[in-house]
Amino acid sequence: MGEPLSSTTWVPVAEWLLCALLVLVLLALVTVIVRRFALERGGGAVECYLRSGTARRRAWRIGCARYGTEELRWYRIFSLWPRPTAELSRRGLVVMGRRAPTAEDLRELTADLVVIQVGRLSSSGADPERPEYELAMTEGALTGFLSWLESMPPGTIWQS
Repeated sequence: MGEPLSSTTWVPVAEWLLCALLVLVLLALVTVIVRRFALERGGGAVECYLRSGTARRRAWRIGCARYGTEELRWYRIFSLWPRPTAELSRRGLVVMGRRAPTAEDLRELTADLVVIQVGRLSSSGADPERPEYELAMTEGALTGFLSWLESMPPGTIWQS
């Protein structure tokens, strides 16, 4: 059928494959950087960490949260996916608690962050029993989050 590849033949092939792999890695890196720039460019965005519920074993995920009129959209930082990973509707969202990061949290977070637990009011208006998400952010970002949560854009009519 053909002769086996000799070292003089496979070395150029390996070089081309290595170059192609390097180009793909650089392209992915540039795409992540451009995506992050685009997310933060329009304003109303803050860097924060997110994890689901009270599952202490789950890892914190770093991301960028964008404030919208009706919801907070959370995007993973190191992702190529253009859509948000989580969307927190402003309607019925309440802060259930606030705390400093625990020793276990400090493996993934820094000590200057504040951890808040957020949940959703039930249809009867009762407080939530368990948090839906935990968010970790700086004091300044927390102030912005609480202002966003408590404010209402002009002309918006909340329907209960």
